[in-house]
Amino acid sequence: MKNTFKHTLPNESGFFGEYGGSFIPEQLQQIFDEITSAYKRITQDDEFLNELADLYEHYVGRPSPIFHAKSLSAKYGADIYMKREDLNHTGAHKINHCLGEALLAKRMGKKKLIAETGAGQHGVALATAAALLGLECDIYMGEVDIKKEHPNVVRMEILGAKVIPATHGRRTLKEAVDAAFDGYVKDPVTQFYAIGSVVGPHPFPMMVRDFQSIVGNEAKAQFQEMTGGNPNNLVACVGGGSNALGLFDAFLDDASVRMFGVEPAGRDLNQDGEHAATLTKGEPGIMHGFKSYMLQDAAGEPQEVYSVASGLDYPSVGPQHSYLKDIERMEYKTINDKEAIDAFFELSRVEGIIPAVESAHAVAYAIKMAQEGEKGTILLNLSGRGDKDIDFITELYGSDYGVTNLL
Repeated sequence: MKNTFKHTLPNESGFFGEYGGSFIPEQLQQIFDEITSAYKRITQDDEFLNELADLYEHYVGRPSPIFHAKSLSAKYGADIYMKREDLNHTGAHKINHCLGEALLAKRMGKKKLIAETGAGQHGVALATAAALLGLECDIYMGEVDIKKEHPNVVRMEILGAKVIPATHGRRTLKEAVDAAFDGYVKDPVTQFYAIGSVVGPHPFPMMVRDFQSIVGNEAKAQFQEMTGGNPNNLVACVGGGSNALGLFDAFLDDASVRMFGVEPAGRDLNQDGEHAATLTKGEPGIMHGFKSYMLQDAAGEPQEVYSVASGLDYPSVGPQHSYLKDIERMEYKTINDKEAIDAFFELSRVEGIIPAVESAHAVAYAIKMAQEGEKGTILLNLSGRGDKDIDFITELYGSDYGVTNLL
């Protein structure tokens, strides 16, 4: 399936309503303007679009299937379906935009891809794209996440990427973004910062959304074929928000489809620094070059955040999500650590699918919807698989769920 990338938002300045834009130094703005122009050209370039479509089909393995989780549905009383992005090459939805960004970088004559990663899935996907296209690759990752997500660190290094630890602050995703920006500004001419979600200065919230929209385009056609109609409800986890917008994008104009973005309540939703529920608890602010909801202290600085899922512990969120919240097109809910870990084991043992801990937040909310009486169909984005998480989960939670840690 070839994307056409036709949207009315953002506007020419990169704003979704009041959110988005580009709040960066003039030197960088010139580089980002070049990226915007190059991106607009490739969206009209059949050669580029055909090459990307070919890679999606023959390299990634698209279309990813929709799975009707019949055992889970029977247990909880609502029909739960899953868009299986975990079955993509590299194990998550991230490969969708990484291939697009890497192809664009090569078209622009860049020599190196640079990026941040939290759970490591974006890092692995970008390292994979770099290896495929013959580009260098530097991945910045918080020291805490390097320890939690060690299998993905090894994958990145096997693929030839250089993994650079972020050693300041809480040493997680926000700090990895800080470090990646610092590395990028040293040489924005030969490097291409392949931002890992629908965040950052324009054009990245638009560009990553567009590359991820293949998820929803496929899902809409597949669900129609499977059931004869659209799902009643869509569910996806939200950190930066790329997997959610990827699924939701194709359904935004259909008011009959309810959409739920699931944020991490962490250890305590009512305690600063113990969650990462940006849209639930945040206020508008500017961070990392764009305006969106963010978790901030009294001085307007980013708050420390936390989630059991390394890919969700970010104190801001994609600007389109903030716009969709304000116009009440999407509902944003929360799932705490325990609920996510319960869902991680539940899906593993009821359906034989081990999800990423990030995706387990969406699974947990779908189960909660069913328990609370939802009778309509639920389609969730199973955005990644849990290979990367099993050592960490076993060490911290295994004994509570009857898993023996023999390491």
